[in-house]
Parts: sequence; C-alpha cells; structure tokens
Amino acid sequence: MFEKKNKLLFQELSYKKRNYLETASKQERKEMFEYAKGYMQFLDDAKTEREACDVAVRMAQEAGFTEYAFGDPLAAGDKKYFVNRGKSVVVFRVGTKNIEEDGLRVIASHIDAPRIDIKQNPLYEEGGMAFFKTHYYGGIKKYQWTAIPLALHGVVILKDGTKVTLKVGEGADDPVFYINDLLPHLGGDQMAAKANKVIEGEQLNVLVGSCPDSEDVSDKIKFTVLSILHEKYGMTEEDFLSAELSVVPAYGARDVGFDRCLIGAYGHDDRVCAYPALTAVLANESEHTVLAMLVDKEEIGSEGTTGIQCKVYEDLMEEISLALGANFRKVRAHSKCLSSDVTAAYDPNFAAVYEKMNSAMLSCGTAMCKFTGARGKSGSNDANAEFVGEVRRMFAEEGVVWQTAELGKVDAGGGGTVAKFVANLNIDTVDLGVPVISMHAPWEVISKADLYSNYKAFIAFMK
Repeated sequence: MFEKKNKLLFQELSYKKRNYLETASKQERKEMFEYAKGYMQFLDDAKTEREACDVAVRMAQEAGFTEYAFGDPLAAGDKKYFVNRGKSVVVFRVGTKNIEEDGLRVIASHIDAPRIDIKQNPLYEEGGMAFFKTHYYGGIKKYQWTAIPLALHGVVILKDGTKVTLKVGEGADDPVFYINDLLPHLGGDQMAAKANKVIEGEQLNVLVGSCPDSEDVSDKIKFTVLSILHEKYGMTEEDFLSAELSVVPAYGARDVGFDRCLIGAYGHDDRVCAYPALTAVLANESEHTVLAMLVDKEEIGSEGTTGIQCKVYEDLMEEISLALGANFRKVRAHSKCLSSDVTAAYDPNFAAVYEKMNSAMLSCGTAMCKFTGARGKSGSNDANAEFVGEVRRMFAEEGVVWQTAELGKVDAGGGGTVAKFVANLNIDTVDLGVPVISMHAPWEVISKADLYSNYKAFIAFMK
C-alpha cells in the first residue's frame, strides 16, 4: 500500500515527455493527418520565399483578408495582409481588446530555406557541358546537394524592366538540373578529405545543357542554352545581372515510414512553423490583435529589407497602433511573441552530440526553446521565466502537447532564430517550433503529430 502511494506520488511530482500519438484520440489522429495534407501541398507550391509569400497571400485572400497599406484605417474585426517586396508577408486580425493594454500577439516564422543560388555571371561551357556557377545560401553540407535532381526557381528582371518568373523541374515533363559528383573509382583523395572539403563551394556548378546547336560560334552548348532561354523567357545573358534564381530539390513532400506518421520534404525549416502560424491566424478569430509574420533571410542572419531586422516590421506594428489610437511604446511593452522556428530532433544515430534529457523528441509535440544561441547562450534571447510560465499556462488550459528542447550539447554547436530581434523591441518572446531530423539537408523529416501540435499551440496563444 505504501509502495503504491509513493508510486502515485512520484507520478504526480515528476515530469516526463509524452508521445502525442500515444495519447491522441482516433479523431485527433485523423485531424493530424488531414492537416498534414494541406501542409504538404504548401511545401510543394512554396519552395522559395517568393513562392511562399505568393501562396500565403492567395490563402489570405481566399479567407477574406484584404491588403493593407501604411495609413489605412483599421477597426476591430479587420482581416489584413501586408506584403514586403514580394518576399515576406504579415497576416493579421484586429481584435476587440484595447491593444494599449493588451498588446499584440505575434507569431514570427521565416519562409526562406537553405538552397543553391545562381551567380550574376553564371553561364559557361567546358568539357562538352554547360553549367551555371553558384553561391550557396545558408548553412548546408555541400556534398548533400550533388547527384540529386534539382529544379530552377526564381525571377528575372529583363533589360526593359519586364519581370519573368521561372519554375523548371517540377512538372512531370520538365527537365531537371544536376550538380556532378566524382565517381568512387577516382575519389580516393576526395573521400579522405574533411566533410566540408569533399565538395568545395566553387564545385557546386549546376549542369544545364550538353547539346551543341551551331557551328558558327565558339561556345556551341552555351549558345544552345542562351537560345532556349531567349525563346522561352525573352532573356539575354546580360539579364542574369538582375535575376534571383535558385536551384532546389526537384521532388515533392512524401509520407515516411509504413505508418505514414512522418513527412519527408525540402524546406521544413521553417515552413513547418510558417504554415501553422498562417493557418491559425486565417481560420481562428481572437479578441486579441494577432499577427503572423512570415519573413525572409533568417538563414543568413535576418539582414536586408526583407529580414526581421528591417524596420518595416516595427513600422507596421506602429502603424497598426496609430490606426487604433494607441501609444506604440505601451503596445510593445504589453505584446507577446512566439518566435516559431524549428529545433533539432534527438537522433539515436548521432546520440553523441545530443543531451537527451533536454533534447526534443520526435512526436512529443512542439518544442519550446527558452534559449538558443551557441555554447554559452551567445546570440540568444533567453526568455524570462515569467513569460515561459505564462505560455505554459496557456498550453495547459487548451490541452496542448508540448515539450522543451535545447539544440544539442552545450559545447556541440547551436543555432539562432529571429527571437532576439523581436525581443529587442521590448516584446516578451520565446522560441517554439517543430523538431526536425536532418535539418538543412535537401530532404528533412518531421512528425505529423509535432506539426499539428504546433498549430494547436498557436491557437492557444491566440486565445
């Protein structure tokens, strides 16, 4: 009897992460899988930040949201979206509460992802092949991008100012592109090199053609490629100077595993957080004024006119405050933010770099990271305990399955998010996001349970 009492007391006093799939009802599992279908379609349609922005705007319009411009009047119940240079978007609802006392509820995610960008003078011919020279974007393992099918996405601004959109490699009849690797028979020295030297940055050249089409020019294969680009898009070689072109994996999102509980895809980081943020704001009314900020450039430091460090996002929040007759400093002081970015899921194949007790476990729900940064929490927001406690109570009231996480062992590395930039505005902020296997690889893996948990967490936050 005494042992049974202690066992019950231990269960009451101790904490243990729980697998969401073990506790979810049949109906909730059905909802998880149904929600995942929409997310997988979003991934396939939005492989660049421009495309993600376009899809988000389309979804907002379908949900009755209209575009907002600085200076527009606002009133309770308004549903708006604000586009920043076609590469980031903020979707927001105006609530009934006084924002000077209640603040804003902000969910900040990013819609850019690691990839390979095409250089401004890219096209050359050598060895019977034509290539594009590239510069990789974000933190990647370069060797992972060789010998896989790639698609070309982006925009070109022609000499006359015309904007042309390219998306080649996604259709069943489209050609794909390729980065060559060395055959193992000749790869002895390559295989002996450090992993970051197996493929050098300047070797990430994209194979784009091999057919000579003229005897009247010196670079016959290059001429073939230029002729096709001119015929299809009106391009000349000079137009690469004002282009933003990228290569991304040419395959779509797929279920992983016999039980189909996982999703493999390119770009989970961070669209697995951006999509739930977007759909939560689109589909759910709140008495709070809520914003989903889907921003660019997180993978390279959140810089530039479309990264979260740009003043435009602060300006937007100030404009909302002014339109509602509120003092912006007071609004910021009472605002709250979930900086929703992915974290590393514990992987038993690489257990040495994880501290298991404080790592995110797959399917145990969305993961709160009180701090990110590297080693001694450098570059981290490190949320205060009071705000963590407040968010914890929000989740408890709504039955959200969640966990805490840390990105690897203390001295193993680390990572950053947009959290510190929002916190610098005097807005209480904490990181919350989905655990990912093989983060930054051309194909990453997440759990449908964690995806759905993230969505439910945003609903709770909005309430």
